[in-house]
Amino acid sequence: MLELNFTCPVPLPAGDCILLAHGGGGTLMNQLIERVFLPAFSNPALDARHDGAILSIGGARVAFTTDSYVVQPLVFPGGNIGDLAVNGTVNDLAMCGARPLYLSAGFILEEGLPIETLRLVVESMRQAAASAGVSLVTGDTKVVDKGKADGIFINTAGIGVLEHALAIGPQSVCPGDAVIVSGDLGAHGIAILSVREGLEFDAPIVSDTAPLWAPVEALLAAGLEIHCLRDLTRGGLASTLNEIATARGVGIRIREASLPVEEVVRGACEILGLDPLYVANEGRFAIFLPAAQAAQALDILSAFPVCRRAALAGEVTAADPGLVVLSSRIGGNRVVDMLSGEQLPRIC
Repeated sequence: MLELNFTCPVPLPAGDCILLAHGGGGTLMNQLIERVFLPAFSNPALDARHDGAILSIGGARVAFTTDSYVVQPLVFPGGNIGDLAVNGTVNDLAMCGARPLYLSAGFILEEGLPIETLRLVVESMRQAAASAGVSLVTGDTKVVDKGKADGIFINTAGIGVLEHALAIGPQSVCPGDAVIVSGDLGAHGIAILSVREGLEFDAPIVSDTAPLWAPVEALLAAGLEIHCLRDLTRGGLASTLNEIATARGVGIRIREASLPVEEVVRGACEILGLDPLYVANEGRFAIFLPAAQAAQALDILSAFPVCRRAALAGEVTAADPGLVVLSSRIGGNRVVDMLSGEQLPRIC
């Protein structure tokens, strides 16, 4: 997926620039992609608007992706900016159906950053790369003036190889597909917020940051007809489903009672006036595949701790093209819109 997060580079209305600078995402981000970046760089790989580009090199199909991480605080319950950067790029490759192989890392360091903080981040990246089975093979480091980088900014890029013939991406989603979510929603964003705002809840909330290639590999090895995979990062489940519904011109219907949200996360969202459907995750993904294969997929996912609360969330329909509709617990329906901004900025 093409994701961007920087101060507005074009003369848009002042309110739009402020929203972008404070987190990006939502309808404004889509407008920038549609109006500025796609017209400038349009090509078949980019126009697919997947989590990475699928390229053919020497007869092999490879995936290539890049992302930047500007999370605050740098260290949070369950992780830090370092393992987040590795896991995020590994997961973007996994969402392409590609085995992650190699990463690059670019560091922008703020003058005055404690060396011990940098060592902590680098060590967590080493451990995350080892856990995901990838090698960090090239990189770059720059130092900027104090006050210019919030401690550390990290850019990572990744290369992986596709070992199957499936066309996994938004273009393959079709009516009749089941929509599965791989685990409980909202933990990462609330974990970040709890540290940022000094909040305490009845039970600890830790980030779900984790590599996702292992469960994806198991789904592929089982021969399932996977149509699309998408990690539920910036903008959460709601933004992911809206992007796919709009891109494919299909409707997506989800059931509130089927969505896995831990009670402590649900309670925190209620207190803070947040909707867990829009809260970012860093170790969760959505799966689109034929409904007849949903039960088998859930059985496979249950073997992985990171997917222990995987659930059938809904289905793709021909009705209501471009819309995501939520069936509530009390029997009503509501449209789940794309947010104009980000509920929780600077969370990835």
